[in-house]
Amino acid sequence: MWILAFIFFQSILNVFSEELHSSLYFVNASLQEVVFASTTGTAVPCPAAGAPPASLRWYLATGEEIYDVPGIRHVHPNGTLQIFNFLPSSFSKLIHDNTYYCTAENPSGKIRSQDVHIKAVSREPYTVRVADQKAMRGNVAVFKCIIPATVEAYVTVVSWEKDTVSLNSAMLHDHSRSAWASRSLCSLSHS
Repeated sequence: MWILAFIFFQSILNVFSEELHSSLYFVNASLQEVVFASTTGTAVPCPAAGAPPASLRWYLATGEEIYDVPGIRHVHPNGTLQIFNFLPSSFSKLIHDNTYYCTAENPSGKIRSQDVHIKAVSREPYTVRVADQKAMRGNVAVFKCIIPATVEAYVTVVSWEKDTVSLNSAMLHDHSRSAWASRSLCSLSHS
Protein backbone atom coordinates (compact mmCIF):
# COMPACT_ATOMS: atom_id res chain seq x y z
CA MET A 1 0.00 0.00 0.00
CA TRP A 2 2.82 2.37 0.90
CA ILE A 3 4.53 1.58 -2.36
CA LEU A 4 1.40 2.43 -4.35
CA ALA A 5 0.97 5.69 -2.45
CA PHE A 6 4.65 6.57 -3.03
CA ILE A 7 4.42 5.84 -6.79
CA PHE A 8 1.21 7.87 -7.04
CA PHE A 9 2.76 10.79 -5.13
CA GLN A 10 5.94 10.63 -7.25
CA SER A 11 3.93 10.67 -10.49
CA ILE A 12 1.99 13.77 -9.32
CA LEU A 13 5.29 15.50 -8.45
CA ASN A 14 6.66 14.62 -11.88
CA VAL A 15 3.64 16.18 -13.59
CA PHE A 16 3.90 19.41 -11.57
CA SER A 17 7.67 19.49 -11.99
CA GLU A 18 7.30 19.09 -15.76
CA GLU A 19 4.74 21.92 -15.89
CA LEU A 20 7.01 24.21 -13.85
CA HIS A 21 9.97 23.64 -16.19
CA SER A 22 8.02 23.72 -19.44
CA SER A 23 7.36 26.94 -21.34
CA LEU A 24 6.41 28.21 -24.76
CA TYR A 25 6.86 31.83 -25.81
CA PHE A 26 7.40 34.29 -28.66
CA VAL A 27 10.89 35.63 -29.23
CA ASN A 28 9.98 38.35 -31.74
CA ALA A 29 6.25 38.87 -32.05
CA SER A 30 6.62 42.08 -34.08
CA LEU A 31 7.81 40.42 -37.31
CA GLN A 32 5.07 41.16 -39.86
CA GLU A 33 6.78 41.61 -43.22
CA VAL A 34 9.99 40.48 -44.87
CA VAL A 35 10.94 42.08 -48.18
CA PHE A 36 14.04 40.70 -49.88
CA ALA A 37 15.89 40.97 -53.18
CA SER A 38 15.57 38.06 -55.58
CA THR A 39 19.36 38.13 -55.95
CA THR A 40 19.98 37.47 -52.24
CA GLY A 41 17.16 35.30 -50.92
CA THR A 42 16.19 35.43 -47.26
CA ALA A 43 16.15 33.41 -44.03
CA VAL A 44 13.25 34.00 -41.62
CA PRO A 45 13.50 32.54 -38.11
CA CYS A 46 10.34 31.22 -36.50
CA PRO A 47 9.55 33.88 -33.85
CA ALA A 48 8.77 31.30 -31.13
CA ALA A 49 10.74 29.12 -28.75
CA GLY A 50 10.21 26.94 -25.70
CA ALA A 51 11.65 24.76 -22.98
CA PRO A 52 11.95 21.90 -23.60
CA PRO A 53 12.79 22.86 -27.19
CA ALA A 54 9.69 23.32 -29.28
CA SER A 55 8.90 21.66 -32.57
CA LEU A 56 8.68 24.50 -35.12
CA ARG A 57 6.67 24.31 -38.35
CA TRP A 58 5.78 26.78 -41.10
CA TYR A 59 2.41 27.10 -42.85
CA LEU A 60 0.84 29.20 -45.58
CA ALA A 61 -1.88 31.57 -44.36
CA THR A 62 -4.38 29.07 -45.81
CA GLY A 63 -3.29 26.56 -43.14
CA GLU A 64 -1.38 24.30 -45.53
CA GLU A 65 1.92 23.10 -44.04
CA ILE A 66 4.73 24.07 -46.37
CA TYR A 67 7.14 21.61 -47.84
CA ASP A 68 10.73 21.85 -49.05
CA VAL A 69 11.26 22.70 -52.70
CA PRO A 70 14.92 21.86 -53.49
CA GLY A 71 16.91 24.99 -54.34
CA ILE A 72 13.85 27.22 -53.84
CA ARG A 73 12.49 26.90 -50.27
CA HIS A 74 13.74 24.97 -47.22
CA VAL A 75 12.75 24.75 -43.55
CA HIS A 76 15.83 24.12 -41.39
CA PRO A 77 15.69 21.88 -38.29
CA ASN A 78 16.00 25.01 -36.09
CA GLY A 79 12.74 26.36 -37.61
CA THR A 80 14.29 28.92 -39.95
CA LEU A 81 12.44 29.30 -43.25
CA GLN A 82 14.90 29.89 -46.08
CA ILE A 83 13.92 31.13 -49.52
CA PHE A 84 16.84 30.95 -51.92
CA ASN A 85 17.85 33.55 -54.51
CA PHE A 86 16.21 33.11 -57.89
CA LEU A 87 16.02 34.50 -61.42
CA PRO A 88 13.07 36.83 -62.13
CA SER A 89 11.76 34.27 -64.63
CA SER A 90 11.46 31.73 -61.76
CA PHE A 91 9.19 33.96 -59.64
CA SER A 92 6.29 32.06 -58.04
CA LYS A 93 3.65 34.08 -56.17
CA LEU A 94 2.91 31.01 -54.02
CA ILE A 95 6.49 31.00 -52.70
CA HIS A 96 7.94 34.48 -53.28
CA ASP A 97 4.96 36.73 -52.43
CA ASN A 98 2.80 35.01 -49.85
CA THR A 99 1.74 35.10 -46.21
CA TYR A 100 3.19 32.50 -43.84
CA TYR A 101 2.97 31.73 -40.15
CA CYS A 102 4.92 29.53 -37.77
CA THR A 103 3.80 27.25 -34.95
CA ALA A 104 5.73 26.03 -31.93
CA GLU A 105 4.69 22.95 -29.96
CA ASN A 106 6.02 21.21 -26.85
CA PRO A 107 4.50 19.66 -23.69
CA SER A 108 3.27 23.14 -22.65
CA GLY A 109 0.99 23.30 -25.68
CA LYS A 110 1.02 24.90 -29.10
CA ILE A 111 1.27 28.55 -30.13
CA ARG A 112 0.89 30.25 -33.51
CA SER A 113 2.78 33.32 -34.66
CA GLN A 114 1.04 36.20 -36.33
CA ASP A 115 1.07 36.24 -40.12
CA VAL A 116 4.34 37.21 -41.80
CA HIS A 117 4.14 38.49 -45.38
CA ILE A 118 7.24 37.40 -47.30
CA LYS A 119 7.80 39.26 -50.57
CA ALA A 120 10.60 39.03 -53.11
CA VAL A 121 11.54 42.05 -55.19
CA SER A 122 13.40 41.60 -58.46
CA ARG A 123 16.33 43.92 -59.04
CA GLU A 124 16.01 44.83 -62.65
CA PRO A 125 16.96 47.98 -64.54
CA TYR A 126 14.07 50.37 -64.95
CA THR A 127 13.40 53.75 -66.53
CA VAL A 128 11.24 56.58 -65.27
CA ARG A 129 9.69 59.20 -67.50
CA VAL A 130 7.56 62.28 -67.29
CA ALA A 131 4.03 61.92 -68.64
CA ASP A 132 3.30 64.17 -71.60
CA GLN A 133 0.97 67.03 -70.78
CA LYS A 134 -0.71 69.71 -72.84
CA ALA A 135 -1.74 73.10 -71.52
CA MET A 136 -2.60 76.40 -73.05
CA ARG A 137 -0.17 79.26 -72.46
CA GLY A 138 -0.94 80.95 -69.16
CA ASN A 139 -2.60 77.87 -67.62
CA VAL A 140 -1.17 75.39 -65.15
CA ALA A 141 0.17 72.03 -66.30
CA VAL A 142 0.54 69.13 -63.86
CA PHE A 143 3.38 66.74 -64.64
CA LYS A 144 3.53 63.22 -63.31
CA CYS A 145 6.60 61.06 -62.90
CA ILE A 146 5.80 57.61 -64.36
CA ILE A 147 7.49 54.84 -62.37
CA PRO A 148 7.18 51.16 -63.42
CA ALA A 149 4.71 49.28 -61.20
CA THR A 150 7.34 46.65 -60.31
CA VAL A 151 9.39 49.21 -58.34
CA GLU A 152 6.79 51.87 -57.51
CA ALA A 153 6.46 50.83 -53.86
CA TYR A 154 10.22 51.12 -53.31
CA VAL A 155 10.99 54.38 -55.11
CA THR A 156 10.25 57.96 -54.06
CA VAL A 157 10.34 61.12 -56.21
CA VAL A 158 12.73 63.50 -54.43
CA SER A 159 13.23 66.27 -56.99
CA TRP A 160 12.47 67.53 -60.48
CA GLU A 161 14.97 68.71 -63.08
CA LYS A 162 14.73 70.78 -66.24
CA ASP A 163 17.70 70.58 -68.59
CA THR A 164 19.82 69.04 -65.77
CA VAL A 165 19.01 71.92 -63.37
CA SER A 166 17.17 71.00 -60.15
CA LEU A 167 13.92 72.84 -59.68
CA ASN A 168 12.64 73.94 -56.30
CA SER A 169 8.98 74.67 -55.59
CA ALA A 170 9.33 78.40 -56.41
CA MET A 171 10.97 77.56 -59.74
CA LEU A 172 8.27 75.02 -60.49
CA HIS A 173 5.63 77.69 -59.92
CA ASP A 174 7.45 80.21 -62.15
CA HIS A 175 8.00 77.64 -64.89
CA SER A 176 4.37 76.53 -64.85
CA ARG A 177 3.51 79.82 -66.58
CA SER A 178 5.92 79.29 -69.46
CA ALA A 179 6.66 76.56 -71.95
CA TRP A 180 8.64 73.63 -70.53
CA ALA A 181 11.59 72.12 -72.28
CA SER A 182 11.04 68.54 -73.39
CA ARG A 183 13.86 67.27 -71.15
CA SER A 184 12.10 67.50 -67.77
CA LEU A 185 12.73 64.49 -65.57
CA CYS A 186 12.19 63.36 -62.02
CA SER A 187 14.96 62.30 -59.60
CA LEU A 188 14.39 59.25 -57.44
CA SER A 189 15.61 57.63 -54.28
CA HIS A 190 15.32 53.94 -53.37
CA SER A 191 13.86 52.89 -50.04
